[in-house]
Amino acid sequence: MTASPKPVILTGDRTTGPLHLGHYAGSLKSRVTLQDSHRQYLLLADTQALTDNAHDIGRIRRNVLEVATDYLAVGIDPARSTICLQSQLPALAELSMLYLNFVTVSRLERNPTIKDEIRARGFGRDIPAGFLCYPAAQAADITAFRATIVPVGADQAPLIEQTNEIVRRINTTAGRDVLPEATAVIPATGRLPGVDGKAKMSKSGGNAIPLSASPDEIHAAVNAMYTDPGHLRVEDPGRVEGNVVFTYLDAFDPDRNLVAEFKERYRFGGLGDAVLKRRLDDVLQALVAPIRKRRAELAKDPGYVLEAVRAGTDHARSVTQETKEEITSALGLFRLDPLALAEAGPALLTA
Repeated sequence: MTASPKPVILTGDRTTGPLHLGHYAGSLKSRVTLQDSHRQYLLLADTQALTDNAHDIGRIRRNVLEVATDYLAVGIDPARSTICLQSQLPALAELSMLYLNFVTVSRLERNPTIKDEIRARGFGRDIPAGFLCYPAAQAADITAFRATIVPVGADQAPLIEQTNEIVRRINTTAGRDVLPEATAVIPATGRLPGVDGKAKMSKSGGNAIPLSASPDEIHAAVNAMYTDPGHLRVEDPGRVEGNVVFTYLDAFDPDRNLVAEFKERYRFGGLGDAVLKRRLDDVLQALVAPIRKRRAELAKDPGYVLEAVRAGTDHARSVTQETKEEITSALGLFRLDPLALAEAGPALLTA
């Protein structure tokens, strides 16, 4: 009996800086687990990073290997997961251009994710065209790999919905199912807040704990974390909801029973913030130490990291090119290869 093909996952990260614990909780941990049961493609999204960083291309270029190194350091195996560089996959750009003919400007502007990001970045009407058209570009990324599973944050789900709208239009135009629709998989953890408790953890916000953080950096970040401003004394009842330390314990502490006990004691009164922070510090130190060690080893051999990206990109180029050619053929676009010309014969010019 022939085994069923593994489901295809597409995921990845913008190459704007090294990854942090928010990435680990949100996706990296699950990627390591899923690479045995799925065909997994990890996209180093340097082209997407240009949509709002075209003024600093050097930053994007420098961080390609930084992000790839983080992948390998957490346990991504290039023999089981394909790590590839977005800008070196020409089929993605070609499909992006094609898909823009199947979506309107007004639909792009109505996409909730794009609307929120435009507002957050203060673009006003000075929106980079690449940023506005990002949903079509992401549709190209997903469909080029024929991915049916796309792990995203809840705020990114509208992008998957728009991808499926484009897929349906392509399939309707072709008269058959050329492409599969994708399912957004939203992690249970959600997006981690920054250590300041004021926003999501982000590289640019200065409120993140990188995967390469030293013991002192982790300790300082935990000590600075927001808890409950009303919990002034140990005996005071405290709020668990919105307490950043508890949010991180929920995300990273393997002892669920201990976390539940801490929550009960904290709500009742009698558990100090110092005890919580000591526990979180221990948990994060144990989590980050092997990643940091592996990352330091990889940093000594950038050629190994580069080869993993090169090999993965070569494989991805073949996969995405094949998909692009099937889509254009199904849509009936003109073909110049000798076989197509021979088959068409005189009818080619009158079709």
